[in-house]
Amino acid sequence: MNETLAEQPLTLERESELFFHTYARLPIEISHGEGNYLFAKDGRQYLDMIAGIGVNALGYGNERVLQAITEQAKKVIHTSNLFMLEPQFKLAEKLLALTGFSKVFFCNSGAEANEGAMKLARKWASSISANKKELLSLTNGFHGRTYGAVTLTAKAKYHEGFEPLLPETGYITFNDVHDLEKKVSDKTAAVFVEYVQGEGGICGLSEPFLKKLDELRTKHEFLIVADEVQAGVGRTGKFFSYEHFAILPDVICAAKPIGGGLPLGAIIGNARVADAFSKGIHGTTFGGNPVACAAGLALIEELEARNLMQHATELGAQFKVELLKLSRKHIQMRAVRQYGLMIGISMSRDASYYVPKMLEKGIIINATNTNVIRLLPPLTLTESEMRRCVEAFDEVFRCEWV
Repeated sequence: MNETLAEQPLTLERESELFFHTYARLPIEISHGEGNYLFAKDGRQYLDMIAGIGVNALGYGNERVLQAITEQAKKVIHTSNLFMLEPQFKLAEKLLALTGFSKVFFCNSGAEANEGAMKLARKWASSISANKKELLSLTNGFHGRTYGAVTLTAKAKYHEGFEPLLPETGYITFNDVHDLEKKVSDKTAAVFVEYVQGEGGICGLSEPFLKKLDELRTKHEFLIVADEVQAGVGRTGKFFSYEHFAILPDVICAAKPIGGGLPLGAIIGNARVADAFSKGIHGTTFGGNPVACAAGLALIEELEARNLMQHATELGAQFKVELLKLSRKHIQMRAVRQYGLMIGISMSRDASYYVPKMLEKGIIINATNTNVIRLLPPLTLTESEMRRCVEAFDEVFRCEWV
């Protein structure tokens, strides 16, 4: 008897037959997750040091989140935004209390949050001047895969074949004060920044750059939009990464862990932009799904109840110390950058080389910005799990020259 589709093994060959060729998938068929581990169908377990690319802040199977999802799903899964939904209201109130901002718009993803923020910025700027349309972002940044978001992303590999990109946009060299002064003007509606760049290799904005950006914001009357999709919601030891810096943004774009593992994004705006959108000017069918909002509220409650942001601060600092010790042994390690449990290790070669090597050790890592090993573990990572990861790196780096 022929195997049914459900019984056929999941292979890379079958994946190639079924899907557009957009992902470089790992050759693992996942059966389930538990705690900070993923389990494969063949019985192997893997310490997950990327947490669904920063989504699974509580790891897998958190009881508070599962209970919130189950209870809300029994009531209603989807209604659209034509109705008032308690989980949306509660999560919005929580986000505004945490930030001190004024308004929230819920969407489905980080890219969609950035797209909405682009519209918000231009709509807000249009009341000042019809010529105030320019949207700027920083080199080495990453803002998503949709058309506007990819336009904001200053990497040629994401642009090739999709040109022309959106007009009235441009790029400022990361942390270059002189280029910042040259690029912004009275035509600028907003500057999009990641206070801590994720895809760019876990690099933070410099104090001189931010100070000048704030001065120019006052002079030219534009918005600072913080893309907190990867660095937000506890990842860096603060709820949002901009809290590590002295200069506040006007708009925050959040996603990834904010839905407790379910698709959810948010645009959070201060008083400057509170009245920029009017009814019917922007919207979404699925954004603010009540199940996702219930899960997101449960996630924040768990972060607070278990003091996981402080844990991220302390364990992340300890992690960096151990990695710096390794760097004195292994010359291929060039730098270690760390904000909470958001860690980048710059290597002397293409970092993708290390992904399968660590997989053999039962640890899932990620490579970004060509030569950076990126670690985004669950915020529930333990000290023993951290040390296991460091020991695996030590073995892999040592064997590299054998």
